[in-house]
Amino acid sequence: MDDFERQRGRLFGIAYRMTGTATDAEEIVQDAWLRWQDVDRTTVRDPDAYLAKVVTNLSIRQLTSARARREMYVGQWLPEPVLTGRSEFDALGPLEVVAERESVSFALLLLLERLTPAERAAYVLREAFAYGYREVAELIGTSEANARQLASRAGKKLSAEGPRQQPVDQAGWRKLVERFIAAARLGEIEELEKLLAEGVVSRADSGGKVSAARNVLVGRDRVARYLVGALQRFGVGIEARLTEANGGPALVAVGPEGTIMAICFIGVGPEGVTDVQFVMNPEKLAFAVAQLSQIGGLPDLSW
Repeated sequence: MDDFERQRGRLFGIAYRMTGTATDAEEIVQDAWLRWQDVDRTTVRDPDAYLAKVVTNLSIRQLTSARARREMYVGQWLPEPVLTGRSEFDALGPLEVVAERESVSFALLLLLERLTPAERAAYVLREAFAYGYREVAELIGTSEANARQLASRAGKKLSAEGPRQQPVDQAGWRKLVERFIAAARLGEIEELEKLLAEGVVSRADSGGKVSAARNVLVGRDRVARYLVGALQRFGVGIEARLTEANGGPALVAVGPEGTIMAICFIGVGPEGVTDVQFVMNPEKLAFAVAQLSQIGGLPDLSW
């Protein structure tokens, strides 16, 4: 197998964790492939390191330009989800250990947006791919001391946002989410509020292309009323299916014709539902739709 094809999954994984966008990651990997075709292979002593460096630097460049564009983004910006857990379409490969799942979790990708591109690169390469500091420095193009500083600074920023995410109890998550959906569908605001944490947060990423709240909603009452109102207005004919995305449990909202209308990530803590993140922008759902097209449509993804 060609060196590039052997590394393709890893290269996509680096680019996706760096940008939080699967479509950008695909473009970066394609760009790296084109560069690989033009390079004199006899001058490349370590193809794996060479390709990782190309993808890392393309990702840094993409992330830098993307942040300027996001200032013009309509409403909330959320990462682009990737369906996982099914070998037929899993672009990230098997997420076999907790660290691998955590490194692509929706919650972590959202937090990584707080980092500078260089900090994010150092953190991703170190934590998700276990590169040593010397290797990180070579991939980013800096000194080993600076690579250590970047990774340390990134870790401190993320720690300041709160404790590391705990592994999800899928059975408990499913039970709570089923009650959550039932209460929202029936318009039982008081019952729904009982399932929400006091400081619950709701975000919806529509990019202005579909109807959704453009501002962050905080608090039991506001979030409960918004969810009930949204379901009453737009929920007719929509089916909620449980699935795995970004290494954890998620909901897929499926329309009457089997189309994906939204992918929803629901965070759960000791007090109940802590956050609800809706990805609704059709452009951000395109990668998941393409994943499913590989197996001929949307299957029953419930675990």
